[in-house]
Amino acid sequence: MERTRVEKKNRLTKREYFDKVYRGGKSMANHQFVLYYYPRPQQESFRLGISVSKKLGNAVVRNRIRRVVKEIVRLNRPKFAGGYDFILIARKPVVGLTYQEVEKSILHVFKRASLLARK
Repeated sequence: MERTRVEKKNRLTKREYFDKVYRGGKSMANHQFVLYYYPRPQQESFRLGISVSKKLGNAVVRNRIRRVVKEIVRLNRPKFAGGYDFILIARKPVVGLTYQEVEKSILHVFKRASLLARK
């Protein structure tokens, strides 16, 4: 079985990149997620960082949330606008949601920010 991963080029890894998005980017939120986004017009793909606070639960719970979010982003990659750095911050209500509810919530927050790619 092949492991599901967000490709390396699509990951936001360094603290300096996170800081740049937090400081210079815009944000949009719903009950389950906060989305920060920062435009990078020179790039055609997007990069994603995921933040899950210790307030949401132990390491098992936090890692499960991270894995579910990564898988949703991987499967819906064509729907997201390119040329951005994104940071998704999980909020407390996400802990009790099913996969489908998390997916709906992520797509909702991207739609509110007008960051779903045009067809």
